[in-house]
Amino acid sequence: MFRKAITTRFAKDERGTVVILWGTAMVAFIGFFAITLDVGRLSSTHAELQSFADNVALAAAAELDGQPDALTRSTNAAVNLISRNQTFADGARTLSGAAEFTLTFYSALPASDEDPLEASDITTEPRLAKFAHVALTPRSLSMNMASALNRMVGGDGFAATNLTAEAVAGFAKAACDIAPLMFCLPPNWETDLTVGDQILLRSGGGGGGASEPPWGPGNFGFIDLELFGDVEGACENEGGNQLACLIAAQEAITQCVLTNGFDTEPGQKEGITTAAFNTRFDMFGSTLSGGKNKEIYAPAPNVIKGIHNDTGGACIQGGEDPTPDTIALGRDNCFGTDTCAHGNRFGNGSWDRQAYLNANHDLSHLDANPDGVGSDLHLPPLVGTNAVFAGTRYGMYLREIAYGNDPLNANAPSLLNPSLSETGRPICSSHMSSNPARRVVNTVGVDCAVNPVSGKTKNVPASTFISVFLTEPVGADGLSPPNFDIYGEIVGFPEVSGVGNGGNGFGGIFRDVVQLYR
Repeated sequence: MFRKAITTRFAKDERGTVVILWGTAMVAFIGFFAITLDVGRLSSTHAELQSFADNVALAAAAELDGQPDALTRSTNAAVNLISRNQTFADGARTLSGAAEFTLTFYSALPASDEDPLEASDITTEPRLAKFAHVALTPRSLSMNMASALNRMVGGDGFAATNLTAEAVAGFAKAACDIAPLMFCLPPNWETDLTVGDQILLRSGGGGGGASEPPWGPGNFGFIDLELFGDVEGACENEGGNQLACLIAAQEAITQCVLTNGFDTEPGQKEGITTAAFNTRFDMFGSTLSGGKNKEIYAPAPNVIKGIHNDTGGACIQGGEDPTPDTIALGRDNCFGTDTCAHGNRFGNGSWDRQAYLNANHDLSHLDANPDGVGSDLHLPPLVGTNAVFAGTRYGMYLREIAYGNDPLNANAPSLLNPSLSETGRPICSSHMSSNPARRVVNTVGVDCAVNPVSGKTKNVPASTFISVFLTEPVGADGLSPPNFDIYGEIVGFPEVSGVGNGGNGFGGIFRDVVQLYR
């Protein structure tokens, strides 16, 4: 009876039920906590791996400039420059070095990010490589907490999870509002070319094909117009004269061009003559003979050139003769003795400044200068950032403009003594540019020794951009096809401030564009 009472009372006793509920809930809670912790470790590790892959791809892509050693530099940057830490995966905590990833270069990407990369786009050619694909070596991550719980309830635990990451980055050099003009650089141009040096650019290519000999230092040509024409720019309606317009116009003329792989345009194009360059000198001949009243072709504020129309008219549109009393800014002395570097194409900045002063700034009419020797004492000094041009032809040009703009100058707006046959101001065009850089052309410099150019050459990388001041009108030799000679003075490296003893930028927009695509 007593035992039955105890049993009955125990069976009816509900105390402790909550312990069972708590025990069941605790198992579920621990399981949820374990899974959350492992998933958090998994997510954190994948984020660390992805960050590493992204940065390796960006470092590799930043070197894909099309130069012959681009892939070597790209690989070295990926291997040596980037390291990251990972916290939970098996193996070393530091992510660094070639063993951590596979690097593959591509010439193109599919139009849609949803499409896989094409094996046919893989390249080992530096000129064609524009994208770097990084695939990390998988790292394993043990699901410790979840496995322990699984074993507690009789399971076999969970296998380690393999994690990896991929990234694709690309590089492009973009240039906007530059002339579609390129030339071959001399060896060691990085140290040999500096502000004040004169160069003789002579047309190359001759209209032939790839069978022609490769261009040498100082040869120039044009860049494929399809890359340059801005459909909303100043030259949109010029038709067959588009290239002439792109060279001659002073307004925003070109769209942005990716210069780590442009195509050259061989030969002398129809309608392209010296006139394309010489509008800057108030000369309107050939295809641009009707452009003298167009503001986009406004001449520079200083057009001293030492020549005049041989028929006596104001406009030089055909024949020309030297003026009896003025001369153009002089050439480097070595050009006269055929001793300039690299086939008499690159001078050293030494020119006969005094001869120019004697011809164009003879102040013998002043009592203070009775001997007739030219002097520049009346010209304002160069100030500010223009001081770097002291002694250069461009510096003389700037000082003459400042003299003509000086309200205290009795001869203003003439740049020279009004008794001379040139005033220095345009007299043919009805417009005049207010920008002294009107006679400066931003050109593309190519290392043709390592990137040979002959005829129509594709994917030519730009090595640098050089601002060239036209020291005299562009001339032709009269042969068929004509050989054009451009004498210009280096006045700057617009994409890199301070290169070549400094120098100011002269228009144009230059950007290195490195970005992740996947």
